[in-house]
Amino acid sequence: MSERLAGKVALISGAARGQGAVEAELFIAEGATVVLTDVRDDAGVATAARLGSNATYHRLDVTNTEEWELVAKTVVTEHGRIDVLVNNAGIFTPTPLLTASEADFRRIIDINLVGVWLGMQAVARHMVERHTKGSIINISSIAGLTGAPLFGAYNASKFAVRGMTKSAARELAPHGIRVNSVHPGIIATDMLDLLDELGVREAVDARIPLGREAQAIEVARLVLYLASDESSYSTGSEFIVDGGMTA
Repeated sequence: MSERLAGKVALISGAARGQGAVEAELFIAEGATVVLTDVRDDAGVATAARLGSNATYHRLDVTNTEEWELVAKTVVTEHGRIDVLVNNAGIFTPTPLLTASEADFRRIIDINLVGVWLGMQAVARHMVERHTKGSIINISSIAGLTGAPLFGAYNASKFAVRGMTKSAARELAPHGIRVNSVHPGIIATDMLDLLDELGVREAVDARIPLGREAQAIEVARLVLYLASDESSYSTGSEFIVDGGMTA
């Protein structure tokens, strides 16, 4: 294997399971040291142990400023730098316009949007201070490109992540820090259990031109590209992995 991330230190939020855990595993296979964060402590500890000596786990509530600052400082203290940040943590729940509560709406915005902003701020400060030409990858969604009924808050958060990514990319470019967003379509992870509960998974899958859901590794490979130096001239862009749904 080429070890496309040899010598790099990566911090991934929401990495205890699912998409984030697959990203962490691929990063380690490609030579990175990876710090996994999440609020699911048991799963996070178990995943880090499974991935071996190049993986560690720290608890992180992405809506908490102090926890972001502490985790970023800890990673720099333990590893000397942060080269890659993957803002992967997020939640996927319906918020029907006529019936959802304000609290439901704000919870999704806090985790999916504010959590990304806090992560970029905490990590970029260390990157700038240490002159690290790093890569920040914000996981958005095709819901950040097109609307979907019943998921207004999720749509709002993912559209906002897309716009915030572009702003951060222009702001951090003079420091050599790249910021891009990834927009997955229908990915076979536990998050799709909700589509089963709503009874719409088959109907949604039928709209995929390639005729199938993606595996998490197919998204992780795109994230790997953006984390690596192979994408050295890409910043402020959307990278779509959706089987053609938004074509």
